Amino acid sequence: MSLDQSYWEKRYQEGSKGWDTGGPTKPLTSYIDQLADKEIRILIPGAGNAYEAEYLFNKGFKHVYIIDLAKQPLDNFKSRVPDFPENQLIQEDFFNHKGTYDLILEQTFFCAIDPSLRASYVRKTKSLLNPSGKLVGVLWSIAMNEGQPPYGGSIAEYQKLFHTQFKINSLSPCYNSIKPRMGNELFINLEN
Repeated sequence: MSLDQSYWEKRYQEGSKGWDTGGPTKPLTSYIDQLADKEIRILIPGAGNAYEAEYLFNKGFKHVYIIDLAKQPLDNFKSRVPDFPENQLIQEDFFNHKGTYDLILEQTFFCAIDPSLRASYVRKTKSLLNPSGKLVGVLWSIAMNEGQPPYGGSIAEYQKLFHTQFKINSLSPCYNSIKPRMGNELFINLEN
């Protein structure tokens, strides 16, 4: 199965996203609420409906960039947040993206890419971050689908994957997941 643009466009048209919560999730809003510098450059890859970007924008963060392979979720976002700068909505393959950021927020993108791309994801996020930049977000901590996303994983797998490229500040179970995800999510805070 090819997880290309047409695959994702079809999933949005059918409304079969599966992991879309309808709003920002508590592990990320709790982290965002601790950020003092509203001038940092933030990237949200594979953002989907980008509820975290909306949350950031409404809290005064103006350098938030959303990237998604599919056009539909970017259109959904723009209709919800019409004042969001058009040039910060990027329809592109994450692995082709160029730029530098202080923070990359991970929320469901990692679980949406084919597991064979995970090492490439680690290298790409590292290359997009400033020297002291961070990759922060939520990963699944359970085995999930093998033939289609979302794909899961384990702490041991993630430690092995990330430890050579990042300083691991946190890779631990989320204490504040939403009820359907309680016990199945890990909060990551990785430093370049």
